Amino acid sequence: MTNKINFYDVTLRDGSHAISHQLDEIQIDEYTKEIEKTGIYAIEVGHGNGLGASSVLVGQSKISDELLIKTARNNLHSTKLGIHVIPGFATINKDIKNALSWGVDIVRVASHCTEADTTERHLGYVREKGKEAYGLLMMSHMTTPEILLDEAIKMQTYGAEAIVILDSAGSYLPDDVKERISLLAKNLNVPVGFHAHNNLGLAISNSLVAIESGAQIIDGAVKGFGAGAGNAQLEVLVALLEKMDYQTNIDLYKILDVADMVESRLLKEPISISSLSIVSAIAGVFSGFSKHVKRVSKEFGVDPRDVFMELGRQKIVAGQEDTIIDIAIKLQKRI
Repeated sequence: MTNKINFYDVTLRDGSHAISHQLDEIQIDEYTKEIEKTGIYAIEVGHGNGLGASSVLVGQSKISDELLIKTARNNLHSTKLGIHVIPGFATINKDIKNALSWGVDIVRVASHCTEADTTERHLGYVREKGKEAYGLLMMSHMTTPEILLDEAIKMQTYGAEAIVILDSAGSYLPDDVKERISLLAKNLNVPVGFHAHNNLGLAISNSLVAIESGAQIIDGAVKGFGAGAGNAQLEVLVALLEKMDYQTNIDLYKILDVADMVESRLLKEPISISSLSIVSAIAGVFSGFSKHVKRVSKEFGVDPRDVFMELGRQKIVAGQEDTIIDIAIKLQKRI
């Protein structure tokens, strides 16, 4: 089999959620030195919500975007360096322009699954500057496959050189993945990718289904280091695809060495499927809300599961974290 899969490592971006965005310069330096040895296609660094997102509302990074990017850039030679951009958090002149000057190779511009229009200027600017531009559709379970395709076509028109759909709440079943990835792969002229979360324990199987359905780019995190119940565990995926005779160009032993390093140097506690992660998947709410929901629920004396279910009913998405307090207050009044 000659199928070629490009792995995109989100450990140093999605994993930032797991430790409240407190990755430091030493950890970035150590990780990028080791991941460079594996042969992986690209890695992503930054605040969990992407470039320019550090704030009181969604969490403040321990170090600046500039230091994150420059530290990683120093150690990456064959591995490409990527960033995550959400219009509204990041601006072209204040953020993306600087990031490109610091050596970023790939800019992944993300929007809510029905709001691809917000990415047009950002994608166009990145392409104009000669860098790789991907379009990301977040919370992709919140719309139909047909609308998802329409939004992906918009991003392709704006200049996106790949389209990645994100199972941000970890709520997809394998058939959901198959239906969406197959539809996109058949109708787009650019590669399709998939980003899994493990809230229902399906991140690995869903990633395999995505590959079998035509995905050529797969996101993953070493040790699953990511928001909520974590991402598809990168070293497991590499081992499985090697067993299945896919071409990954990744040295299995070296990626396993990186996993051991992550366990000892980055993880404060093992990434696991908590009860609240399961509820967030059922409610269809972004996994990264968990820490905020737990803190606010404790403060107001309400059940965090009820908060998640109400967030789901209101279709709240990342960037609307202030709604958590409003919901907690309303639930408190009902007690």
